Amino acid sequence: MIEEDAQLKERVVAPGAPEEERRFEASLRPKSLQDFIGQSALKNNLQVFIDAAKGRSEPLEHTLFYGNPGLGKTTLAHVLANEMGAQIRVTSGPAMERVGDLAAILSNLQPGDILFIDEIHRMNRTIEEVLYPAMEDFALDIIVGKGPTARTLRLNLERFTLVGATTRLSLLSSPLRDRFGMVHQVDFYTDDEIAKIVERNAASLGASLEEGARDEIARRARKTPRIANRLLRRVRDFAQVKSDGRVTASIADEALRMLAIDGLGLDASDRHVLSTIIEKFSGGPVGLNTISAATQQELETIEEIIEPFLLQLGFLERTPRGRIATARAYQHLGL
Repeated sequence: MIEEDAQLKERVVAPGAPEEERRFEASLRPKSLQDFIGQSALKNNLQVFIDAAKGRSEPLEHTLFYGNPGLGKTTLAHVLANEMGAQIRVTSGPAMERVGDLAAILSNLQPGDILFIDEIHRMNRTIEEVLYPAMEDFALDIIVGKGPTARTLRLNLERFTLVGATTRLSLLSSPLRDRFGMVHQVDFYTDDEIAKIVERNAASLGASLEEGARDEIARRARKTPRIANRLLRRVRDFAQVKSDGRVTASIADEALRMLAIDGLGLDASDRHVLSTIIEKFSGGPVGLNTISAATQQELETIEEIIEPFLLQLGFLERTPRGRIATARAYQHLGL
């Protein structure tokens, strides 16, 4: 079995991405819904709404995308802008610290523009309340002065579309969620869809990729395009240094094994959590706090990143008493 290291500081299969990697992803983004691979039902719905809005010469309704990190919510926002022929202004919930930050952005929007707010669930509640009249009435209410002399000044805004993205829909307040005309879940991809994404992006990167290598990367990408792109880059680098640059199935397998990623996409941290449940707690049930203490992994990392994938594979079960490792988990680990 692949050598384990539960204390990996940087997980290759982590769905989040630093700013440098996001800039790299931007170069690979599809420009239209037709070029966007996967999410068929979502794309069909969006196409209808886009055609209807363009037929009425109106901005698109406010749209909210939710789902795990790395599934393409930001990409879909840019695709919407391209399809509508609109400019897109990008910001994030944590980046807006004062009401003035939001006011400056909204007042500079042109008719039909798209304002994309990533991690919208992390937006300050005071700023969020200013957003309500902007979404409903396309107006900005600003309080001028203090105390008894304070008065409210209403500024009219151009009609725009707000596109929000969140990984935690439950953390979004009901008043904000209810103001979105369209709420869409971005789901995990199939291995075939990931394989097509890997093949397209390999061509964009100029990488010589065999079909077997493509399928090997897709199988280990945890059904997430961002992870697939990251693995593709690592495998390409390995092939360049250790081989003639051509990415074969054996080269891909060797590179991914060096990264401690097994045939199903589990890395050392995933396997450490599973083996801890099995070996230290007789397979469970065991609570997340106990798992976190035993593995020295942060509770949020287990709950938001590791556990969802293990549940999807059928390696874990949730019960009222805690988590239980399934027979499939024992079999996969050879225990």
